[in-house]
Amino acid sequence: MTETIDQTPVVTRNDEKSRYEISLGDTVAGFAAFQPQPGRLAFTHTVVDPVFEGQGLGSALVREALADTAARGEVIVPFCPFIQDWLKRHPEFDGTIDWEPATA
Repeated sequence: MTETIDQTPVVTRNDEKSRYEISLGDTVAGFAAFQPQPGRLAFTHTVVDPVFEGQGLGSALVREALADTAARGEVIVPFCPFIQDWLKRHPEFDGTIDWEPATA
């Protein structure tokens, strides 16, 4: 009998490494790095391992990371160009974003 590995993407917040991670099984496929600030998270860059590109993992990662950030009552500060572009297409996060530092 062949054992199957769950390949459902799971996003977790790793405060020790200051990032949200997206994993498939035991493999970290990508992350969104942040710098914590009082009441805010400044997202600095997003990385998806090239092996996993083209599967929508970057969007899934950002969606879950930003939803968690907003649910915690923290303001999203998007320095990362990928996150900036994603947010422009998803107005549901408009009330939780500080664009000023990202566009200055």
